Amino acid sequence: MIRNAIFDFGQVLVHFEPTEMVKKYASSPEDAALLAEIVFDRLYWDRLDSGTISNEETIAGIKGRLPERLHEPAEQCYYNWIYNIPEIDGMRALLKKIKEEYGIRLFLLSNISQYFAEHAHEIPILEEFEQCFFSSVCGLEKPNPEFFEFLLQKCGLEASETIFVDDNANNIRGASSLGITTYQFDKNAEELEQFLDTLLK
Repeated sequence: MIRNAIFDFGQVLVHFEPTEMVKKYASSPEDAALLAEIVFDRLYWDRLDSGTISNEETIAGIKGRLPERLHEPAEQCYYNWIYNIPEIDGMRALLKKIKEEYGIRLFLLSNISQYFAEHAHEIPILEEFEQCFFSSVCGLEKPNPEFFEFLLQKCGLEASETIFVDDNANNIRGASSLGITTYQFDKNAEELEQFLDTLLK
């Protein structure tokens, strides 16, 4: 019987679309494209997720690759991206449903930066979760099975009683290797709801 659900964050609960996230800070389509490419380069974000680079180091690296006129917009993009991630339609209602109707405990497991972790209390949808685990804070990252094990042990959960929802196939495999039920999400909340209704009834 499934008693617990672990969710990823970006592209599961919210849209993470750099090209959209930079638009309000750019004065032209060309500037927007350049900001999206540089500010959200995995060169920085992989290290942010692992907690091995600071905000200041990231900003310095970004500015070093941009013309001076984009330095301020780049900084605005970086420090405001957490406010430009609209919720995926239907996901908040689905979280409430499985928690209230099925009594499922909800947890979040995300590869994400220290900056986000410090501001997580400002993200409304995270109020639905009993506990959140962030890679930059825990020192572990998906798809490493140890990250899943860390959450299971900390919260006293059984893998066989847990489902994990993520959009990334590698992360899905990491969870599956421990015997966790998995669902690869494709931004269709209705299909996920149908799956969960069948699974949890």
